[in-house]
Amino acid sequence: MQSSWFRCLSILLSGLLAFASISFAQQGAATGEPIVVRTTTLPKAFLRRPYEIRLDASGGITPLHWEVIEGKPPAGIVLARDGVLSGAPTETGEFRFTVTVTDSGKPAAQQKQQLSLTVVTPLLVEWKKYPKVTGQRLEGSIAVSNQTEQDFDLTVVIVAVNENGRATAIGYQRIPLKRGSLGLEIPFGENLPHGAYELNVDAVAEVAATNSIYRARLVPNEKMQVQQGP
Repeated sequence: MQSSWFRCLSILLSGLLAFASISFAQQGAATGEPIVVRTTTLPKAFLRRPYEIRLDASGGITPLHWEVIEGKPPAGIVLARDGVLSGAPTETGEFRFTVTVTDSGKPAAQQKQQLSLTVVTPLLVEWKKYPKVTGQRLEGSIAVSNQTEQDFDLTVVIVAVNENGRATAIGYQRIPLKRGSLGLEIPFGENLPHGAYELNVDAVAEVAATNSIYRARLVPNEKMQVQQGP
């Protein structure tokens, strides 16, 4: 009787150990479907504006882990292990980098993807005709660009400030600036009394739909000297 009991116990233990061995072997060799990175392009980002996108991939065994292995995103943007690319970029340009996504399989599967993130200034103001003085007249022009996907209500104010702090408006425009508009020229000019002037260009773009405001400022490298006049 006792011998039969030990025999049954031995058979039961052998079966449990065999099952555990098979289960462990299956877990140790767990693999999933091939990983496919679905995020192949990135929406553009705007300078110093919050940015966030979750990189997407299918296949593999979750959880998936992401990292940058070549190149780097713009300063201010980081990639978290869960695939969220976020931050507020502090530089403009086109930034190319390569990411990998690794699954939790044994052995782990991995896939690479090259990405490119373009960072632009939402409201760009540049000199079109650099300011100059001709006689008593201070004149020039600027070029404004809307690099977003929304229309702007744009206001531009240009003032010349003399040594005593007196400001004279030499240019003013309030205009609609359509999305994607590039290099729209806005001229300015005025006759001024004799003196040295600091020129300030201030632009404010409002987006009513999102209650957003973008600002830009432009100042020459030197004071404008008006030699003629009273």
